[in-house]
Amino acid sequence: MSENSTKGIWKVISASSMGTMIEWYDFYIFGSLAVVISTKFFPSDNPTAAFLSTLATFAAGFVVRPFGALFFGRLGDIIGRKYTFMATLLLMGGSTFLIGCVPSYETIGFFAPLLVLILRLLQGLALGGEYGGAATYVAEHAPAGQKGYWTSWIQTTATVGLFISLMVILATKNILSPEDFDTWGWRVPFWVSIAMVGVSYLIRKNMDESPVFAKAKKEGTTSTNPLKESFGNRYNLKFVLLALFGATMGQGVVWYTGQFYAMSFMKTVLNIDSSQVDKLLGIALLLGTPFFIVFGWLSDKIGRKYIMMGGMLLAILFYRPIYKMMYTTTDVAHKTEIIANTTQNTETSKDNTTNAELKITTTTKTYTDGTTYTKKETYASDKKEPISNSIIHINSHDEWILIFLVFIQVIFVTMVYGPIAAFLVEMFPTKIRYTSMSLPYHVGNGIFGGLLPAISTYFVTHSKAAGKADFYLDGLWYPIVIASISFVIGMIYIDNKNKTTHL
Repeated sequence: MSENSTKGIWKVISASSMGTMIEWYDFYIFGSLAVVISTKFFPSDNPTAAFLSTLATFAAGFVVRPFGALFFGRLGDIIGRKYTFMATLLLMGGSTFLIGCVPSYETIGFFAPLLVLILRLLQGLALGGEYGGAATYVAEHAPAGQKGYWTSWIQTTATVGLFISLMVILATKNILSPEDFDTWGWRVPFWVSIAMVGVSYLIRKNMDESPVFAKAKKEGTTSTNPLKESFGNRYNLKFVLLALFGATMGQGVVWYTGQFYAMSFMKTVLNIDSSQVDKLLGIALLLGTPFFIVFGWLSDKIGRKYIMMGGMLLAILFYRPIYKMMYTTTDVAHKTEIIANTTQNTETSKDNTTNAELKITTTTKTYTDGTTYTKKETYASDKKEPISNSIIHINSHDEWILIFLVFIQVIFVTMVYGPIAAFLVEMFPTKIRYTSMSLPYHVGNGIFGGLLPAISTYFVTHSKAAGKADFYLDGLWYPIVIASISFVIGMIYIDNKNKTTHL
C-alpha cells in the first residue's frame, strides 16, 4: 500500500469516523442522562415508572433504526454514499439539539414526553442510515485483504461516542453546581453536539464519492430498486437473514450489555453515584477501545467468524459470574459499618406542584473500607408510600475491580463488533450493499440490542419485587439467550472465509 493511498484512506476514515462518532455521541447522551431525564420529562410521583418510561423512549429510537436503514439505505444505493450520510448527520444533530430545548413535564405536561419521543424517533431514523453509509464508504476505499483493519476504525466510533458523552456530562457536572446541573445544566451536552455536527458536515462536504460506487454509477450498473433486489431476491434475502440471526443479533446484545446495561446496572441496581459510574466506565472504555482495531486486523488474518463467535461464547459463559462479582463487591451488606459515624437528618418542605407536605429524612453511613452510603426517604402527605433514593460512593479499590469487570465486557464487545463491518459489506454486491447490510445491522442492534436496557431492567425490577435473592442476575437472561441462539446459527451456517467476490 503506497504512502499516497494510505494518506487517502486516513482522510476517508477521519471524515467518516468523526461524523459517525458525533452521531453516536448524540444518541448516547440520552441514555447516559436517562436517570436525570426521567425526572424532567415524566411525572415525578413514581421514580421507577418514570425511569422505565425513559428507557422505553430510549429504546424507541432503536426500534425505528431499521426503517432508517431502509429509507436511507435505498437513497445511498441510488444517489450515493456521501450525500446520504451527510443528510443523516444533520438530522441527528438537529434532533439532539432540540431535545435539549424541550421544556420539562412541570411546564408543558404530557407534551414534554411526546416531543422527546418524536425527536428520539428522528434520531433513530438518522442513525439507521448513518452506520451503513460510513462502513460501506470506508470498505469501498480499503485495499483488498485489509478491510477488517480499516473498517474497525469505524467500529471504535460507537464506543468513543459513548466515552465522549460521559466525559462531557462529567465536565458539565464539575463546572456547575449540583443545583444548576439538575435545573438546566443537563441540557448542555445536548446543545454542545450542534457545534460538532457543523464541523463534521464541513469535513464531509469536501469528500469524494466512493470510487466503487462512482464506477458502478458511471457504468450504469447501480440498482434502480435496491429494496426489491435486496429483499425480493431469495438468494440475497438468505444472506440478509443469516447476517441478522447468525451475527448482528448476538453482537447487538453483547454490545449493549457490556456498555449500556453495565452503566444502567451500576447506577440503578448497585446505586453507585452517577458521576463515579461515568468515570469508571469511561476508564474501562478508554482501555478497551484499541481492541476494536486489534480484532478487526486479526479478522483479516484468520477470518471474521471465529472471532465474533468467540466473543459471543465468552459473554454467554461469563456474564453471570461477572455481574455477581460486581454486585457482591459493592453490596454494603458485606461491609463493616462505622456505627459512630452514622447520621440522620430530617427536613420539612412543601411540594409546589401538589401543595403536599414533605418530610425528607436523610441517613448517611460510612464503612471501614471507605465506602459511604446515603439514603433519602421523602414522605409526602398525599402518598401512602415514601419515595426512597439510595446512593453509594465506593472506595478506590472497589472502583478498580468494577473497571476491570467492565473492561472484560468491553473485550467481548470488541471481539463481536470489531470485524462486523467488514463481515457485512463482504456479504453483498456493490449496487445493493448499503441497503442489504444496513437492515440486518440495525435490526440486530436496534431491536435486539436497543431493547435490552428496558427489558433487562424490567426483569430485575420484577424479580426484586418478588423477593428473589439473586434478582440482580435475572436481567442477564435476555442477552444470554439471544447471544446463544446467534452463536449456534453462526457456527453452523457462517463461512469463515473472509474473501469475497463483491469487493
